[in-house]
Amino acid sequence: MVFCKLGGSLITDKTREATPRPEVISRLAREVREALEARPALRLVLGHGSGSFGHFAAQRYQVHRGCADWRGYAETGAAAARLNRLVVDAFLAEGVPVVAFQPSASARCVGGELVELAVRPLEGALARGLVPVVYGDVALDDQQGSAIISTERVFGYLAGFLRPGRIVLAGEVDGVFTADPLRDPAARLIPEIARHNIEEVRAALAGSRGVDVTGGMLSKVLDMLALAREWPGLEALLVSGLRPGWVREALAGNRPAPSTWLHE
Repeated sequence: MVFCKLGGSLITDKTREATPRPEVISRLAREVREALEARPALRLVLGHGSGSFGHFAAQRYQVHRGCADWRGYAETGAAAARLNRLVVDAFLAEGVPVVAFQPSASARCVGGELVELAVRPLEGALARGLVPVVYGDVALDDQQGSAIISTERVFGYLAGFLRPGRIVLAGEVDGVFTADPLRDPAARLIPEIARHNIEEVRAALAGSRGVDVTGGMLSKVLDMLALAREWPGLEALLVSGLRPGWVREALAGNRPAPSTWLHE
């Protein structure tokens, strides 16, 4: 079982509202199809960020802080769903049997933490050879009214039921760096992150380009390390989805370089 997230900054231009990268999405769909053809027994759950679709709307209405404008909540969810439709259509066009699973349809949060999500329909899809697709979405929250749940948090919840051996996070850069490599030419790749060096690299993980209401790279890395601690044997691999073939190789069980490997 492998979980694979296509980052919002990879499949959209996060600096321009509602701007997809259709050529990137289509190429990634081909890579996923090729990986599934090469490994017929591979069970795969795909996810993607909301990029410049959901994040701009969420920031505008402050949905992640609790909602004072419920129309804004609805608009944020609709924006995330529009990108999901683009992704699903592109993957279907490449022959990948994807089925969208809208997190907000069953998610419940408490204080911003995801505590409930329907899993059995997704398990049924996997049993039938389908590829479920989840995404960053809005959610109702018992304490603060509303919340934003990232794809990593959805993966974290699903991991307790589906027990993946690997989580692939594909972004627009080669992994985690000592600084933002898109702004600082002196930034160095961190090839491995585990308990022994997380404090040393924590300060380098806070920055990212564009609008992101789910916590950015620091949140993603901490979420993955927490999962690796909870489920021994689970590893995460951060790769650049802009490098042709890298996602395919990661799904094949390889560790393409350059990349960042996260483990317990």
